[in-house]
Amino acid sequence: MKNLIVFASGSGTNAENLINYFSGSEKFRVAAVFCNRPEAFVLQRAARLGVPAETFNKEDLWGGKVMQLLENYNTYAIILAGFLMMVPPQILKAYPGRIINIHPALLPKYGGKGMHGMHVHEAVVAAGEPETGITIHLVDEQYDHGKTLFQARCEVLPCDTALDVAAKIHLLEQEHFPEVVEGYLLHLEE
Repeated sequence: MKNLIVFASGSGTNAENLINYFSGSEKFRVAAVFCNRPEAFVLQRAARLGVPAETFNKEDLWGGKVMQLLENYNTYAIILAGFLMMVPPQILKAYPGRIINIHPALLPKYGGKGMHGMHVHEAVVAAGEPETGITIHLVDEQYDHGKTLFQARCEVLPCDTALDVAAKIHLLEQEHFPEVVEGYLLHLEE
């Protein structure tokens, strides 16, 4: 059984979806949730699902404590599910091609620092985009930049608000994220 670590900063719906999905896997399991915000609801979700959680701050992330925790969990891959911090170079080097992120837009549009959650949906609506979607990609040294693994699209209607767009994106995330992660990780095994 290979250990996956989910990094999250917020409510944790994608983290919960990943935990539930991989609970039925014979190859992978979510061994822990790592969170940089001690008040984030994802920690309550992890506790309810019986998954250990680790909290940390920026100094822990960049100073080596998080790297040590990853080693302690015998981590195979890292999945970013609404994680809002840059991944430091030492972690990128330790897990090449094994750090996966989901972004709530069709990258390269609406990516980069500060482009997360409702900020993305508001920008999509303000620009009058006819469609948006999700991008699942590998993580590199830049925000929202690494190799794209998968995209799914949805229509943005002229009457849609940012909340409407968020609901459509949430459905795409729930439908595709765990399967795309699993497919990619199984491909690495070949």
